Amino acid sequence: MLRRRPPRSASADDLLTTLGRLTAQAREGAEKQRARVELAEALQREMLPAVLPSIPGLRAAATYAPARHGLDIGGDWYDGFPLPDGSLAFCVGDVQGHDVEAAAFMGQIRFGLRAVAGHAADPGEVLSRANDLLLSVDCGLFATCTFVRFDPVAWELTSARAGHVPGIWATTNGRSGLADDPGGLPLGIAPGESYPVTRRRFATAGAYVLLTDGVVEGPSFPIEAGLTQVTRLVSANADGDPATVADAAMSVAEFTGHTDDAAVLVLRFDTTAPGAG
Repeated sequence: MLRRRPPRSASADDLLTTLGRLTAQAREGAEKQRARVELAEALQREMLPAVLPSIPGLRAAATYAPARHGLDIGGDWYDGFPLPDGSLAFCVGDVQGHDVEAAAFMGQIRFGLRAVAGHAADPGEVLSRANDLLLSVDCGLFATCTFVRFDPVAWELTSARAGHVPGIWATTNGRSGLADDPGGLPLGIAPGESYPVTRRRFATAGAYVLLTDGVVEGPSFPIEAGLTQVTRLVSANADGDPATVADAAMSVAEFTGHTDDAAVLVLRFDTTAPGAG
């Protein structure tokens, strides 16, 4: 004898309808999020430079890694370009927040720095002018940044930091350390901020590395440990080409458990300073 299944109650039908509607909404939401991530990735690819400048005795290389889970994309950047006086400018930075808005703001900062760098005396003035420029657009975001200028005549690197993680230096004779120089507030927070300038003259061949916090810090990895690891690896590879140094530094990001994107920029000095022994 066949038993008939009792008819579903109205409440059961309503529940199934609601579940179907929520499933459709979730699918639509996932598709929108995927589209936003793809747009942010495209913005990131288009805004990062394809080539970094170099001169005899100084080579540059950079690498970028998107967020591990594909949701936090678009905040980090690097750049390098020649200045009208023959010197070279390089910078690395990190925008607060992620996704399309952060990628767009990153582009504003990058082009803003390029616009003011040709008319500023030093990296501190570049950051100060860029800071006021970003505040004038009132977008509500801020960014950390390190900006450096290399003078090929004096063989001198001048740098300034806006709330950014310290750089790392290493020489081919085994010396290394943090470029934990004095700095100012991140860009986009307070008008009229000043940024101290640090000067370095390279008497020995080696590498100078700029990076973002996604390389050295994460939920399971304190920044001190990350900086120590990167310093060790940069020192061990200081006599290699800049791409090798960049890859070695970026490898630390795999141990941080981070969900952030990450960027590394390496300046590799092949020769001693003019007049140095």
